Amino acid sequence: MLYSLKIENIAIIEQAEISFSPGLNVLTGETGAGKSIIIDSINAVLGERTSRELIRSGAQSARVTAVFENVSQQVKDAVEEIGASCEDSTLILTRVISDSKNTCRINGAPATVSMLKKIGERLVNIHGQHDSQALLAPDKHCGFIDSIAENGALRDEYKSCFSQLVRVKKELEALYTNEDEKAAKLELLDFQIDEIEKAALRAGERDELVVKKNLCLNSQKVLKAYNAAYAALLGADDGAGAVDALQSCAQLLENAAKISPEAESAAKSAKELYYGLADLSAQVRSLRDSFDYNPEMLAEIDERLDIIFRLTHKYGADEATVLANLEAMKLEREKIVHCDEKAQELEVRLVELSENLKELAAKLTDSRKTAARMFEKRVCEELSFLDMPNVRFIVDIRPASYSSKGADTVEFLISANAGETPKPLAKIASGGELSRTMLAIKNVISAKDDIATLIFDEVDAGVSGRAAQKIALKLKEVSDGRQVICVTHLAQIAAGADSHLKISKSVEDNKTYTQVSVLDFEQRKYELARIMSGLEATSLQLESAEELLNAAGIKN
Repeated sequence: MLYSLKIENIAIIEQAEISFSPGLNVLTGETGAGKSIIIDSINAVLGERTSRELIRSGAQSARVTAVFENVSQQVKDAVEEIGASCEDSTLILTRVISDSKNTCRINGAPATVSMLKKIGERLVNIHGQHDSQALLAPDKHCGFIDSIAENGALRDEYKSCFSQLVRVKKELEALYTNEDEKAAKLELLDFQIDEIEKAALRAGERDELVVKKNLCLNSQKVLKAYNAAYAALLGADDGAGAVDALQSCAQLLENAAKISPEAESAAKSAKELYYGLADLSAQVRSLRDSFDYNPEMLAEIDERLDIIFRLTHKYGADEATVLANLEAMKLEREKIVHCDEKAQELEVRLVELSENLKELAAKLTDSRKTAARMFEKRVCEELSFLDMPNVRFIVDIRPASYSSKGADTVEFLISANAGETPKPLAKIASGGELSRTMLAIKNVISAKDDIATLIFDEVDAGVSGRAAQKIALKLKEVSDGRQVICVTHLAQIAAGADSHLKISKSVEDNKTYTQVSVLDFEQRKYELARIMSGLEATSLQLESAEELLNAAGIKN
């Protein structure tokens, strides 16, 4: 159960640390003192959606820390599932809210908001004004009955079957398209497949062709260079080349060396250079003679590049993508050609799923009807205790079209007075009747779970007098063996609390501050008198307050 709650910079609460006890805890205070902020803070630390607007004006961030003691084994298992630990049955949840992000921790380990929510659902049930509104929405009623029926596994099986059936129907619809459309599609695929296959593309072919084209465009320059180099070495019509000149040079130096030995070295070098140039001329001649330039090759390359450009423009960014799309087209064509066989398979599957869905829906309906009869009886008992003795509460279950939730329409009907025909809650329930109906339903549902802490936010809306006293007794009864936290404006409910917390606010230096204090017996008398009168307490009102406390078993 919730042991303590620490709030920092949430709305008008700068800092508050609240201790809760087992049994019935009530929160009272003037309107606007901050009671709802405490509930908002609990919601936040339990992983509910929240807004940065909660951050106190002038603060950079807000923090809520909740300490739970003696948590159940179910909670421990859930904590371990998300990678945290809870060895001593104590659980500390923390959430920091800032402009940029939420920081969450579970027993000191980093966590996400969704993790907090998963754990929070096993720790606390919060019943607020939005729950009463849910009673007015028939689409929510089936969920109440399912929680009583405990048919979760059956619902999951039904939902899976329904999803498969929807998918099979869609596949069949796609197969049973107009025959003309199918023929046109097949004709288009045949053309596209033939066009790509005739091209005989290769991945990377375009890059290879670009290199070849560049060579072709510059082939005349290359051949001209080869011819000029060869002429420079061996000469042309207009004169001798370098080879002949070097040969003459070597011969002249050799003749000089016969007379002057100093020329021998130069003659030898000239001779070696002559042989080198002779070899070079042979290489250049080989390059020139082997150079293959076909003017028609450029046209062939351009034609091939045009084909690749056209195909990649139509079927993909490059050759590899075009080839991948070709395989996809072949598969699609295969499906169309063999769609009749596939349709027969799907028809058989559809019949199987439909029969299974019908069977599961019937089981789901039976589980809801069985739970509804028990639910009606228990809710009527609760409402009778809550000063609605002539109430008739009916769970109306009618056949409906198959949906992901089953084949039922569920709606709560009520007759608050004898002789009246039961009608939808939204049409006849007053605020007080709605509050009591919600309390009755929540009490019946909560009896099916092992959640240790229940929070009721202004469950007393629209009730007073005898009905208020009955609600007080019911809350006290529910708190036996559990922890109940209740925000109330009724003295009858506050008087029966095991722990009475008063929420008050003050203004200092143009800033609003909220304080939370645990009241002793005398302080409770004054608070009850204030609730009853709304004014300064008189001696008579204080006596009435003390009588309420004594009647509830609270002694000085």
